[in-house]
Amino acid sequence: KKKRRVLFSKAQTIELEKRFRDQRYVSAPERDHLARTLKLTPTQIKIWFQNHRYKLKK
Repeated sequence: KKKRRVLFSKAQTIELEKRFRDQRYVSAPERDHLARTLKLTPTQIKIWFQNHRYKLKK
């Protein structure tokens, strides 16, 4: 079964971008807190940060 692609809302993206500017790596407790705040899973937060770091390298 294929997983559906998650589209982040504008508000979620803005918050993630803001956190990323302050800190490129997010710790597990921060990730859990951010996930609860944005109504996402900690895994989604982790992957978003990984992808964002990768995009910056390009």
